[in-house]
Amino acid sequence: MKWQLEHRDLLFLIDTLMPEVTDKERIANAIKDDEAFVNAMLDDERVFRRLMGEEEILLAVSPRLFFIVLLRRAQRDLEQELFTVERRSLQKVVIFDTDRVIKLLEQEPLREYLAAMLASFTRVESTTVPVRVRKGIWRKYRASELDVESLMHYCQAVDEPFRFEPYRRIADVCLFLAGMFPDYIETQYRYPLSQQLRPRMRSRLCRSLEDYEAYGQAFYRLAAEHEQARLEGLDEVLATLAENFILAEKPLTFVANRYLRYARYGLFEVGSEA
Repeated sequence: MKWQLEHRDLLFLIDTLMPEVTDKERIANAIKDDEAFVNAMLDDERVFRRLMGEEEILLAVSPRLFFIVLLRRAQRDLEQELFTVERRSLQKVVIFDTDRVIKLLEQEPLREYLAAMLASFTRVESTTVPVRVRKGIWRKYRASELDVESLMHYCQAVDEPFRFEPYRRIADVCLFLAGMFPDYIETQYRYPLSQQLRPRMRSRLCRSLEDYEAYGQAFYRLAAEHEQARLEGLDEVLATLAENFILAEKPLTFVANRYLRYARYGLFEVGSEA
């Protein structure tokens, strides 16, 4: 566990697993640097049950802790699965690759990156940014954090030294939606009943799951090759996600289907922004 737990997260773990303890602050200070002990607490069934059972749980713990526990649980539960399922060309395809998904999740920096990424989408914000239309002409453009096209316009509006975060965010959006909300992508791309392709919506292209995957791979690669990635120690994680994008979708889909189901819409507020 390379990342430091927030103090409230430590108190939550102690309250869940040691309810009889009266001086929880002292225990929190004593265990905060004990990686093995805290990891054992994160994997305790009682912690998982409480996270799943309480409403408004993100008022009690950080979103990052919430998703770290779910991803660690997914890693263990996937060991009982023989295959994963991909949806391709309106058909479900069985893939015998759970061992590869587990090995990916065993990479602690990558698992922590995924948890932080999921946590970052629990509050969607939008802003207005200037976008250069042509030489000397700029327009204000409303950019949503879940709108890939808006983020691409924003990326074009900034100089290369400042493109690391937009590169990474575009890739994160693609992985987030492809992994957690493939059904939402499909309803935006096709009419639910006829399965016919939708026309352009609000002057935007309707993108398929394969489009999101292609963009995600490309932009993770661009982010990994950016100098800022090396400075932040993220170059290896981002390169791994670029090379294993479709594989990285699968633990997210597993978390969405096995643990969250309809609750994910309330957690992430995915709607017209995507």
